[in-house]
Amino acid sequence: MSEPQAARSVMTPDVVTLSPDQTLAEAADVLAERQIGAAPVVDSDGRIVGVLRDQDLILSEARIHVPTTIALLPGIEFTLPSHLARFDQDLKRAVGSTVADAMATEFVTTGPDATVEDLATLMHEHDVTHVPIVDPDGTLLGIVARSDLVQYLARTT
Repeated sequence: MSEPQAARSVMTPDVVTLSPDQTLAEAADVLAERQIGAAPVVDSDGRIVGVLRDQDLILSEARIHVPTTIALLPGIEFTLPSHLARFDQDLKRAVGSTVADAMATEFVTTGPDATVEDLATLMHEHDVTHVPIVDPDGTLLGIVARSDLVQYLARTT
């Protein structure tokens, strides 16, 4: 039985990255030109601060939900806090002009020694198509896309 393959053996080390202050138009151009579905967003030290996915750039007309307001008595209305937060987030993404406005700030990462099985499990459990590979300080080392795993499986089976 062979040794489990590590993330470093399937990751793309030459990662296309974005900066938080890039415009969304520039970011969309980068994703389209490179034909990729996501790019890590890094700070000036190379540490990952977010991930911008193509779906973050696509905001359907129905996505912005007006907050639900409940009339308790005539003239007394109450807006549900969870609806306000969602409306605020959706509105920021709709009118946001920079990558920082639209990027996901909660994302999964793993280290270069994670196994391919670990990567596949992360992608499945978190329903993501890309996993940034980082060192213990959060510095970006590479990225693994779902297509990288498919190619790996095709080579090994």
